[in-house]
Parts: sequence; C-alpha cells; structure tokens
Amino acid sequence: MALLGNPFVANVPRQLLAEELVQALRVDLAGELEAIIGYEAHAMATTDERVKKVLYHIADEERQHVGELQQLIYMLNPNEQKQVEKGKQEVVQQQSQSFQAPMQ
Repeated sequence: MALLGNPFVANVPRQLLAEELVQALRVDLAGELEAIIGYEAHAMATTDERVKKVLYHIADEERQHVGELQQLIYMLNPNEQKQVEKGKQEVVQQQSQSFQAPMQ
C-alpha cells in the first residue's frame, strides 16, 4: 500500500492553495483506486455470489468517484487534461500500429 500524504496531518485544517488542492485530490484519487483493488480482490477471494455481486457493485461506485475526482483535477489544472489526452492518443497510435512503432 502506498503511503500518501494527507494535507491536514499535523496541521490545523485550513484553506488549501490551488496547487495543494490538486495534490489533495490526487491523494483522494489514489484512495479510490486502492479501494477498487481491495473490493475486487475480496470479490475474487470468495465463492459466495451474493458477496461478489455487492463488492463488484461497490467497486463500480468507486470508479465513478475516480471520474468525478479526475474531472475536478482537470477543472483546476487544464494542462493535466491535455497531458492525459496526449497519453491516450499515444496508446491509440501504438495500438493502430500493433505496438510495433517506437514510443515518442
């Protein structure tokens, strides 16, 4: 498990600067991704279909949170969205070339 910083540890809660808020949202995003991994691991570790159904449903809710947090980050830091989109396009380009071309 990654140890990620909490912006309020050892501090009295205060208003975050814009850059600090983006970092805090990234920590929240990582927590959501970690939760997905945990719920899916637990679902894979049981044969009880009732439990699997609920855990996979919860994991999907966490995926929605990932999208919400990512959108907030994009709102606060438009360059981040540009870089993410650039990365997506690089993979699409590689896929169209069966991953044979060198990475740029």
